[in-house]
Amino acid sequence: MKRLYGLRGATGAENTKESIQKNVVEMCLGLFGSNKLNPADIVSIQFTQTRDLTAMTPAAAVRRGQSEFDVSGCALFCSQEPEIDNSPEKMIRVLVTCYMEEGSSLNHVYINGGEKLRPDFAKK
Repeated sequence: MKRLYGLRGATGAENTKESIQKNVVEMCLGLFGSNKLNPADIVSIQFTQTRDLTAMTPAAAVRRGQSEFDVSGCALFCSQEPEIDNSPEKMIRVLVTCYMEEGSSLNHVYINGGEKLRPDFAKK
């Protein structure tokens, strides 16, 4: 039986279309692959990005940047990360809401500098 889960991730990027696209795609493909997701199981993908990343939205990046995993049927949403003192710069965070088998082990993906946000989830 499947139930609804939330998968988390974060990646750093430079403020260029190429960097944002590359890093967002790497993070998302890591989440999709390590959790054995099918496109039909994804309800929505929500991104936040720090205010210093203005070259491209993460939703556009994931739509344009890959063809290995079709996100065209997923609801995608972006917003600006709240400005908090001493927060890391040039950061993109994601929340993937999806259906997985009940009792699944969740694999969150924190890469390219995102590890500092959740060292407990970062791969050792």
